[in-house]
Amino acid sequence: MIKEIVLSIHPKHIHNSEYLRMTAANECGITEEGISEIRINKRSIDARNRSVRYIVTATVYIGEFPQQEESLLSSYKEVNSDTSVLIIGAGPCGYFAALELLRYGIKPIVLDRGKDVRSRRKDLRDIQQFGKVNPHSNYCFGEGGAGTYSDGKLYTSSKKRGDIRYILRLLTEHGANPDILVDTHPHIGSNKLPGVVQSLRETICNYGGEVHFNSYVTDITISDNKFVSCSTSEGKQFDAGDCIIATGHSSRDMFRLLASKNITLEAKPFALGVRAEHPQEIIDEIQYHGFKRGDFLPASSYKLVTHVGERGVFSFCMCPGGLIVPAATAPGEIVVNGMSMSRRDSEYANSGIVVSVNPIDTGKFSADGVFSCLHLQEDVEKKVWKNSGNGSQTAPAQKITDFVQKKKSAELPSTSYIPGIYSAELDTILPTDISNALQKAFIDFEKKMKGYLTDEAIIVATESRTSSPIKILRDKDKLHHVEVDNLYPAGEGAGYAGGIMSAALDGKAIAERIAQKYSLA
Repeated sequence: MIKEIVLSIHPKHIHNSEYLRMTAANECGITEEGISEIRINKRSIDARNRSVRYIVTATVYIGEFPQQEESLLSSYKEVNSDTSVLIIGAGPCGYFAALELLRYGIKPIVLDRGKDVRSRRKDLRDIQQFGKVNPHSNYCFGEGGAGTYSDGKLYTSSKKRGDIRYILRLLTEHGANPDILVDTHPHIGSNKLPGVVQSLRETICNYGGEVHFNSYVTDITISDNKFVSCSTSEGKQFDAGDCIIATGHSSRDMFRLLASKNITLEAKPFALGVRAEHPQEIIDEIQYHGFKRGDFLPASSYKLVTHVGERGVFSFCMCPGGLIVPAATAPGEIVVNGMSMSRRDSEYANSGIVVSVNPIDTGKFSADGVFSCLHLQEDVEKKVWKNSGNGSQTAPAQKITDFVQKKKSAELPSTSYIPGIYSAELDTILPTDISNALQKAFIDFEKKMKGYLTDEAIIVATESRTSSPIKILRDKDKLHHVEVDNLYPAGEGAGYAGGIMSAALDGKAIAERIAQKYSLA
């Protein structure tokens, strides 16, 4: 017999298997001895009504045992080298496209402009401590993409993109904590992700695929509306019957290269703003209603959204127990992002707070057509960098209360941002419409989260890499470019994903389409 149950459990009991077994037996009206096995399907936190409980959905097996799931890797095949697909970008989209191709015996050849996930660490240290930006290896570029060193959040708001559990299972088979299969808001953590990413690469190579680092694509050959080959900075040329472009939301040079080849692009809405940082204990106090989380609850998070006129203002990439990090991809710009480790045990909580920007909102850049949003993004990042005047990655910051009151902060609280912050009036640096929208939004957020507007919180500029400012157009069903039928724009950089999970699912979907084209799926 199999029974599906839902349990409400006090946080102090959530890791007590004996208590869970007893509670499940009571819910089923049987003895504990009658339970063969309990499988947790979903685990979430309910902090409504000023109480905090875990809600656990589980399957109880009575007198029988569940079937064991077969390893996903058992379905992979040694590649047929006669059929190969070039993948530009070794982020979640590129790697999961490569893994899916292996299921059909198609050889993936992955090129990445950056370094392998371990070697990236030196460049992250250089930007953190010395303000030195390597344009090919940083928090955005390199093996694993931007998500590797920004928490590794694995949730998506879209349930129609594909088999989410499939992606999560593949991650667990490559070293991720199995908790990601049951947590409502799963994450891996930036200290754990490098090992998982390296394991994914080893699978690709073990089954006959190729992964090439320090392979910056400098040219693409298109002939008779067909992709033919690409050239790299090393002077190598790679030919393939198909090419997937999965270069991420910050590969501005790829957009310019495609435009020079007359590949159709269009300006795409993005978002621009700041990163807000609070002491984590303040967010815990608000979200857990004073309940002391101790060792039983994770650092609490939040999700906020409001409208100021026609503009949406919303929280983005919220990192509980996290750090603010410098995410510039070129010298002469200031970009900030958030990250957290698997334990999320930093004393700070941070989140992007951003304002939606449409092409018609780009002011003097609106005449730039396809590049209007990208040029606004670049302009703000460079202006913020110039404002510091010292050529470093120190970032302008302001108490959130002072920003709302439009006055400079006489002093600033401590911060997790290692390059350092300095006091500045952010409404004189950010575009006026952006700062005005943020000021009104923060007042509204205080109504939704009493205590959010506090002198202990700061905002740091600029949070600008929320998504790609350009879309690479593709056929809705076949997923190839609208004009080049063996070129496949993919993931965040092409404008079709917004995070690790959606990017991975997009890469998987494109690989399936390619396999169908060769009658292999």
